[in-house]
Amino acid sequence: MEWKLFFTVLGTVFIAEMADKTQIATLLFAADRDVSKLTIFFAASLALIATSAIGVAAGAVLSQYLNVKLMSYVAGTAFIVIGVWTLWQGWHSV
Repeated sequence: MEWKLFFTVLGTVFIAEMADKTQIATLLFAADRDVSKLTIFFAASLALIATSAIGVAAGAVLSQYLNVKLMSYVAGTAFIVIGVWTLWQGWHSV
């Protein structure tokens, strides 16, 4: 096990997932008193595992055809564009 990589990915994904739409949706499902919290936990966990598996598989395939540094630049640029667009939408909805 590559512990440095493990903790880097764990920390990065944990921070990225905090207070995002997935966590808020899970919180809302769990807020219902008449539902099994264990069912919600396992369903949400399985969904995150599945999306992570898709991300790992897509990254493995793309890295065979694209330069990893290029992929990092594209991903970083996409995050910046999404952030600017979100701010722009927020300013124009006020």
